[in-house]
Parts: sequence; structure tokens; C-alpha cells
Amino acid sequence: MKYADVVLPLPVGESYTYSLPASFAEKVQAGCGVIVPFGSRKFYSAIVVDVHDNKPAYATKEVIELLYSRPILLPSQLRLWKWIADYYLCTLGEVYKAALPSGLKLESESIVVFNEDFEAESPFSPSEQKVYDQLCDKRELTISALQKATGIHSISSVVRSLLDKGALSMKEEMKRLCKPKTMHCVRLADSYFSETRLNEVLNAMGRSPKQQQLLLSYLDMAKASAALALHNATLLEEVPKTALLQATNSSYAIFNGLKEKGILEVYTKQVGRLPQQMLPAQMAMNPLSEAQQKAYEEVKEQFIHHDVCLLHGVTSSGKTELYIHLIADKLKEGKQVLYLLPEIVLTTQLTERLKRVFGDRLGVYHSKFPDAERAEVYEKMLSENPYDILVGVRSSVFLPFQRLGLVIVDEEHESSFKQQDPAPRYHARNVALVLASQMKAKTLLGTATPSVESYFNAQQNKYGLVKLHTRFRDVQLPRIEVVDMHELYRKKLIHGPFSPQLIKAMREALDAHQQIILFQNRRGYAPMVECNVCGWVARCQNCDISLTYHKGTSQMTCHYCGAVYRLPTSCPACESHDLYNHGYGTERIEATIQSVFPEARIARMDLDTTRSRQRYEQILDDFQQGRTDILVGTQMVTKGLDFDRVSLVGILDAGTMLNQPDFRSYERAFQMMSQVAGRAGRRQKQGLVILQSKDVSASVINQVVRHDYEGMYNDQLQERDIFSYPPYCRLVYANLKHRDEMVADHAATELVRVMRQVFGTRVLGPDKPVVSRVQLMHIRKVILKLEPTLSLADVRQRLRQIQRYMLDLPSFKSGQLYFDVDPL
Repeated sequence: MKYADVVLPLPVGESYTYSLPASFAEKVQAGCGVIVPFGSRKFYSAIVVDVHDNKPAYATKEVIELLYSRPILLPSQLRLWKWIADYYLCTLGEVYKAALPSGLKLESESIVVFNEDFEAESPFSPSEQKVYDQLCDKRELTISALQKATGIHSISSVVRSLLDKGALSMKEEMKRLCKPKTMHCVRLADSYFSETRLNEVLNAMGRSPKQQQLLLSYLDMAKASAALALHNATLLEEVPKTALLQATNSSYAIFNGLKEKGILEVYTKQVGRLPQQMLPAQMAMNPLSEAQQKAYEEVKEQFIHHDVCLLHGVTSSGKTELYIHLIADKLKEGKQVLYLLPEIVLTTQLTERLKRVFGDRLGVYHSKFPDAERAEVYEKMLSENPYDILVGVRSSVFLPFQRLGLVIVDEEHESSFKQQDPAPRYHARNVALVLASQMKAKTLLGTATPSVESYFNAQQNKYGLVKLHTRFRDVQLPRIEVVDMHELYRKKLIHGPFSPQLIKAMREALDAHQQIILFQNRRGYAPMVECNVCGWVARCQNCDISLTYHKGTSQMTCHYCGAVYRLPTSCPACESHDLYNHGYGTERIEATIQSVFPEARIARMDLDTTRSRQRYEQILDDFQQGRTDILVGTQMVTKGLDFDRVSLVGILDAGTMLNQPDFRSYERAFQMMSQVAGRAGRRQKQGLVILQSKDVSASVINQVVRHDYEGMYNDQLQERDIFSYPPYCRLVYANLKHRDEMVADHAATELVRVMRQVFGTRVLGPDKPVVSRVQLMHIRKVILKLEPTLSLADVRQRLRQIQRYMLDLPSFKSGQLYFDVDPL
């Protein structure tokens, strides 16, 4: 008897052992996907991590089905999964759930079944009767379909009640989340594959001219003349049914007539969802400038002595062109390249640029793709002909690379590389470093504003360091003007979000047919709805946060849990009708700008306007082609976008970035403002940036104006050394959650007591975060500061022991405790 150790996509133990049926036991190997039962009625897709003959001491369940006869997980991937689970203090199952595209997994779906033999002993409630009536008609429905049909929000409790009464039963059914894409094609029946027979048929169709025309069109589209002349049916080209009907403007009835006569046949062909392109005849790379060539040679030199190199290049210095030359070098060596980006929005511009050089050797992978398309990219990377270059966001580190030679992490400082929720709470930049190390590849970190930790590693000679401080074609860095908004408000010179200086600069840019970017790091219409009479503020019922008003939908939304509320017509506290929209989000900025410059063509780029891949691509293309004059956006517009005609950038409220209760707030503010400022003046004359702030005395404002990264870095390093923050220590946050606030407080106190027994004064807290309640769960945070010299393996072992102890406490039942390693 053979046994398989498998990993389930659940936050449970590392692996579980199942017995293998003799029918396919010999086919199963490590990395294969199988279906296994788990619990009383559930079935899951699992990944085999080991096959052996060692019978466990307990009775094993049997593997139900072999999903894939060849492995879908390479040994190198499993090695990386185990590192992530160990380092980020999560389970291997949580890594599996995040790493594999949903389209490659099967899940069981609960189906509610009507019990024909049931006899009621007491009347049903109205909700129960509604559910029972639906099933009486349909006999069986999935939970989701039943909820949709009845409109009952709390459907689970109603179904549970009917299950207890015996009126219903449940069963599980496996569903495949990704089905192969198919296409209906047309072919000539074998009995008609001869010139003589076809001529007879066509002559006999004199009274059916439309059928005759359709058959002639098929023969033309299939290139049948050559196939018939050579008596070789394999030379017939495939003709899609829809293409044939469209080309001839024929109806289904006409086509079905030929089908019923047995002349034409329909067959189904599986087709891929990935775009098919031709490889360009030659790699049309642009020549490097003198500064770029120097940096290129220095990077190659650094790679001789270091596995990781930090490229510190100012905005518009041409880092991407340098990347292209390094990629070409690796392709000549027969290696693959992973190109990581922090935001989906950056992939549109970049992929078009890379495809002009590398053609169909380039693949793209991100969450805006449908599940089925991501599954096909994953399968292609497993094939014998994988993509040579893969451009993607953080989840791309989980793809199966077979011969990785170079990893490029563009905008390496970006916090978007960090996964916040759910687990694994990994940082894609750091995972990419480990992935490259495990596969003996090199890593290039590129940015105009390096993270303090990366620059510190470069200064300590852990990383190589190359600087590129000359803009392409020697274009000057933008001129930055600071506007004191506090003083303007005090003198009552303005009433809205725009200073006179910004309005004047925008008018000049529009008159010169130049483009403008306005940066406001808040989406929605107004971040807060407040009563001017009693001070009531609209807050989320589930979270400790004010609601954001979205005028486009006339709703208030919680940006933490997604709950939606109607805008009240009067104050719920005092019944006053004097409700005020406090603050400016991107939606309100867009509306205000439209009233000031009615002739301008304005677009908005934030999470609300870029829900789909097509939408954000359209916004960027319109701006690129000059169909938009002013682009208003959140931090999406700060990252790596390259537009020729942008001469003016407006930073509307720098103060909101500076006043965050976080030791990284000045670093992030500098990075964000420097990045968005770098969008101005990238091709011709020097650009202009208007930086509005209510606190112009902050040192970081002056450093942004002077483009003084070194000054910001030295200030932050000195401060972090004094207060012991990264890079002088490692941080681990322990987060407790419970629905009962008192239980959360008691558990946090107990957690600190236990942690201090092990870690002493390295433990800080417990503390309430700024947002201390999310989705009805009260949150408490404990901070652990660790010296870099401590054994991390020992620390992780102790933390897992503490986690088990806390979760086993009867008083902390239904609570959550998880760790965030290297938090951002």
C-alpha cells in the first residue's frame, strides 16, 4: 500500500497522510494534484508533497481522484513555499491557497436537497417556508443559488433550522473553477472529400442558393482546392463556425441544412485564452546613452561580486531601457527573467514596450486577469515552452520557473509589494530575493527612492550599488514650488483645495496644450460626512472608521470592510439637515476642477475607476494619446508612469502623508512626493511641481524640493538608530482579534505577559491601533523588536508555541492571533 502526504489549501497542519488506490497509485508523484476528503463531507484539491510506503499509526482516508498526472508544483516551488510558511509564521496550506491560481483547484460546493418524505410537525416560519417552497419546485439548489432565489440574507441559519427538522438534506459536489475554453469549428465530411462529389452536390443546390454560397465560402476559407488536388484532408484549414456565419451573413438555419445533409460537420476544439503573437524578426533595442551604458557596465560588474544589486536611478533616467539590455543578455544565456512591478497599472505601459522588443517570449500575470487566464499562464510556465520573460505583480513569485537567471524588482521601495491580509503576509521583494538565491539567479532592485533598509544593505556592502543620477537626454529634474496652504486659509485667500499658484500654472499648461497630473491620496468624494450642528460623524457599524461619501453612487462606503450605507437626509443625532462633506477625495477634486476648467478633458484614476483591466488600460491610453488633459489620481499615478506631455504636477495635500502615526511616514512621504514629481517634464523642458501643504516647515518637504534623498536617508537612519527601528532591528507585530472588546483586552494582557517571559523588554504593548475595530472584530497589537543577531529560527519556534497556548485558552475561544513579520 502506498501513501501520500498532501497539503490542503487550509490554515491547518503542515501535511496529512492519505492512502493511494491501486488504480492510480503508480502515477502519483510529488507535486501532483489530487482530490481528498477532509472533515465529514468536504472535498478539496490537495498537492502531494511526498509518496511513501510508511503506514501511519492511524486509519487513513483514501485519495478520491488524481487531478493531474504530471506535477503542477516543482520541487523549487515547494522549497520556497516552506521558507515562506516558516519565515512569515503561517501554515503551508495558507501559502498553497495564495500561490496556486484558483482555476487549477477544485472545490466542493454545498448543495441543499429537498426531502420528499418529510412531514411537518409544526408550522414553518415565513423564511423557512420561502426556502422550502423554492426547493419543492427545484428539488436541489446550491447555497448561493438558494440565497439569490429567496433574497434571504442570513440563509445559513434558515437552512440549518430546516436541516434540524429533517425537511432538507445536504450533499457536496465538486466543481471545477476553470473550464477549458473551447471553440466550435466546421469541417467537410469524409464522404464528400472529393472534387467529383462536391461538384455533384453544388450542382444539385440550384434551388438552395444560400446553402450553395455557404458551402463555397467554407471551401474557400478552408483552402480546400489545394487539399482536394493533393487528396490530403489534413491540409484543410480550421474554420470557426462563428467566423463562417459572419463572413457569409448566413443564419443558423442555412448552416443546419448542410449539417443535416451530412456535408458539413461541427467539432469542438480547445483553444487557449492567452494572446497569440509572432516573435519579432529582430530585437529592436534602443541604444543606451552614455550614462545608461556606464550604469549597465557597473551593474554587470556588481553581479560578479554580489547576487543582489540596487540601481538608484532618478526618475526618467531610463532604467527600463537598461533593464531591457540586461534581459536580452539573460535570454542569450538561455535563462528566464522575472520582472516584478508593485502595481497592475504599471504593466500596461511596460508590456507594450517590452513586447515591441521580445514579442511572444513575454508573459503577463496579475490579479486583474480572469482565473482561467492566470491558470493558463501557470500551465505554460510548467510546459516545455514557457515564457522567457514574465512581467507581474507580487503573486508572480509563486509561478513555476525552470531556469530563472534574473529577477528585476522595479520600484522596490513600494509598500504594494507587501501582502497585508490574508496570510501569508509576505513581502514580494524579499521573497524574490530568496527565490533568486535558491535558483542561483541574480536580483536587480531598481528605484529612484530606495527603501531605507535596501539602501542600508547597499551601504553595508550586502548589495551592490549603482547610481544613475542623469535624466535621459539631460532633461532637468522638475522645479518644485511649495505653497503654504495654512497661511492662505488664514488670510482667506482660498476656499477650496487649489491655491492661486496651482490654478495659474494649470491655466498656462492648458493654454500650451500640455498635460497635468493632480495627486490626492484619498478616493471618493469626501472622506467624512459631518453634522455642522452637533458634530455627528457618519461611522461604519462594523469598523472604527468614518465613512467615505461617494457622490457617483450617492452612498457612503467603509473602505475597510466594504459596507455601504445610504446618505442620510438629516442628522440621526439631532435631526438637523445641515450635513457637511468634510475634506476632498479624488472624486470631489475631479468635480471641482471641471467647474474651474469646463473646457478641460478630465479623467480620474483610483480604485473606483480601475476595477477592470480594460478600464485602467483605457484611462492610461487616453492620457497617453492626448485625449485627456488632466489626470486626477491617488498613489496609482505616482508609480513609474511615463507620459511625454506632462509639464505640471500638483500635490494637493502633502500634510496627510506626513501626519501618519508610523515611523516610516516621512520616508513614505518623500518617496511618494518624489515619485509623482518625477512624472513632470520627462522629455523636453523642465517640469513644474506645485506642492501644497499646511506644514511647510517639515524637513522632508525641503528634502523633496532639493531632490535630496541622501539627506532624508541620513535623518531617518539617525532617528531609527536612537529609537531602535529597522534596519537596526527586526519587527514582528502580534495581532489579536475578538468580537468581545473585554476579551480582546484580557487576551492582549495575557499575551504580553507570556511574551515578556521569553523576550523580556523587547516586547512593547499591548496597544490599540488607529483603527481598532474592523468587521466587528476588536484589534489589539503587540510589538516585538528583535536584534539582528538573534536566531530567527529560535524566535519563530517560541512564537508558534505562544500562539498555540493563546488559541487554546478557553477565555479566548473564537479569537484570532496572527503574526506580521517585517510589517509595513
